[in-house]
Amino acid sequence: MTSPSTPGRALVVGATGIIGQALSAQLVAQGWDTFGLSRSGRAQAGITSVAADLGDPQGLATALADVRPDLVAITAWTRQETEEQNIAVNGAAVRHVLAALEPAGSVQHVALVTGLKHYLGPFEAYGSGAVPDTPFREEEPRLDYPNFYYAQEDELFAAAGRNGFTWSVHRSHTVFGFATGNAMNMVLTISAYAALCRQLGRTFVFPGSELQWNGLTDVTDADLLGEQIIWAGTHEAGADQAFNIANGDVFRWRSLWPRIADHFGVPWEGFDKEPRPLEQSMQGMADTWRSIAQQHDLAEPDLDRIASWWHTDSDLGRTVESLTDMNKSRRAGFLGFRDSRESFFEHVRRYQEARIIP
Repeated sequence: MTSPSTPGRALVVGATGIIGQALSAQLVAQGWDTFGLSRSGRAQAGITSVAADLGDPQGLATALADVRPDLVAITAWTRQETEEQNIAVNGAAVRHVLAALEPAGSVQHVALVTGLKHYLGPFEAYGSGAVPDTPFREEEPRLDYPNFYYAQEDELFAAAGRNGFTWSVHRSHTVFGFATGNAMNMVLTISAYAALCRQLGRTFVFPGSELQWNGLTDVTDADLLGEQIIWAGTHEAGADQAFNIANGDVFRWRSLWPRIADHFGVPWEGFDKEPRPLEQSMQGMADTWRSIAQQHDLAEPDLDRIASWWHTDSDLGRTVESLTDMNKSRRAGFLGFRDSRESFFEHVRRYQEARIIP
């Protein structure tokens, strides 16, 4: 099979997530007949919603029987307590989706979103052992640690071999994007933190490590990631390849943090001696957020659907440098980029316009 060269029918797995929302909107804007799969069955305007559980093979087969997509993007994963469980659950999710679509025989390209844990290792062994030199390049061999990204890739490769579709893997860094109820949403988490600091008269303290405060880092804009997925699914150069996806620039949190503080009107403080994680400092803030939501007529009073303290702590607490090489993608013809600082504030603006943050 060859990749679709004109808009056809697309299926976004994880359509309500931070990546899935951005990608779905782009597909609709480009004229794709777009289906969005999620457990809740919620979907944006212009998208046909499909409700199913990725852990239920029969339910998926029934829900997807008539979808018959040309392009499939798998953007969802579920965090488990151990990496062994991550492998079992998230590897099976890819297997179940592709098995459910197999009888129709319509799939031409499948894009799988993973991330830099491909190079850094799973949460249980994050950044330990033989981490490759930065900037991370796609040709680096897999680490020796078990990793659910590898399990997902293997399911993808096996299904492609059976069914003849092309594939692409997209290794993103921390994603800046627009979503609520998402487990990995740094822009919204930091914005909620700043709003809570302003409400309580607290200082906006950088929660992470000295390396993340002073060192260079990069991130991935969700809209840019969506652009790369569509490009890979519609261009021969994107077929059967793994690509890093980052904005193409670098920044230091010590430069961005004061700009964020100024935007929200709070005093700030940088790294001092040791990390000060948000999971500890933001405990017991649910009622305060509910008060903020009532005061400003916000759309979401549930802080658990706004902030993912653990994930922001994980990213800002890194003690290893994480920089991404984009040359392979550029050589192949994908030339998209973003200014990471402006990306942050663009998504803040969207959250404020949607009345999700004050």
